[in-house]
Amino acid sequence: MPDVEGFDEFYRGSRQRLLGFVCVLTGDLSEAQDAVQEAYIRAWQRWSTVSGYDDPEAWVRVVASRIAVSRWRSLRSRARAYLRHGAAESVPAPSTDTVAVVAALRRLPEEQRIAIALYYLVGMPVVEVARETNAPVGTVKARLARGRAALAGLLAVADLEEAVDA
Repeated sequence: MPDVEGFDEFYRGSRQRLLGFVCVLTGDLSEAQDAVQEAYIRAWQRWSTVSGYDDPEAWVRVVASRIAVSRWRSLRSRARAYLRHGAAESVPAPSTDTVAVVAALRRLPEEQRIAIALYYLVGMPVVEVARETNAPVGTVKARLARGRAALAGLLAVADLEEAVDA
């Protein structure tokens, strides 16, 4: 069982110093918060070992600074690639059909929307969708059938509204 109280005390006593350090290092408060949060997560995962160090705060500080530098290097590499290869070609706007389907999907209950997305967009078989959603296979089949029927009705209404507006 991890030493929850010991970690909490360590966190409360060191978080501001570490955040200030990484903020100065990165020059960006939100990047610093992300890096420090990740470092504390790693410290918690290894707390039985880290708590035994002479200076656990130093360990977290090194981890947080490495995370921040790693993110900075990643951004720098992306910027270099962007400069080297130029701007990405413009992506065409979604078609009106795509917009209508997405709008209709948003109106479905979450379980149906997830089942439809996993089955049709990700390409998972029904058995895998059932495993992923922790639902029986029959339930997934019912969600797919009801979702398709609801989508057909929603899209038919959208088509009628378009025809009336035209």
